[in-house]
Amino acid sequence: MKRLIAPIALAAVLVLAGCSATNTADASAGKTSTPTKAAASTPTPDPVVIPDLTGNWKQNNSASDDGWMTAAISDNTITANFVTDNGDTTSLFWVGTFTPPTDDKSPYTWTSTRDTAATDSALLASTDPSKDFIYEDGEISFPVSIAGSSATVRLSKQ
Repeated sequence: MKRLIAPIALAAVLVLAGCSATNTADASAGKTSTPTKAAASTPTPDPVVIPDLTGNWKQNNSASDDGWMTAAISDNTITANFVTDNGDTTSLFWVGTFTPPTDDKSPYTWTSTRDTAATDSALLASTDPSKDFIYEDGEISFPVSIAGSSATVRLSKQ
């Protein structure tokens, strides 16, 4: 019985050692090993997509069917208007600086400084020296106050 166990144990050791050995012929021939499943299934990070906020925006939370707000963003300027009479009347509310986002972090908030030369003569324009705008989930939002009433305007890109 002892004679039988020794050869079986030796065979098992050789089989196990052979499974874990590296094939030196393949390595010396310049062949590389195939990546393991763990390495092959490593997720690739999503590419960074910086939102482009330039363009025209329209209010999506207006309480009126014939009145809303719009905004236009170009270069480093944001211009917001009240639109009434089903689009026949436009009144300036804000002209100020715009700083485009440089990464994909959300929410993106910027503080706009009012262009006093553009807004001082506009009857419905804000007189605030600056205004905070927030971009998140495809919307730009900002506060509007007129005659003691305040609301948050939400805009979607057109």
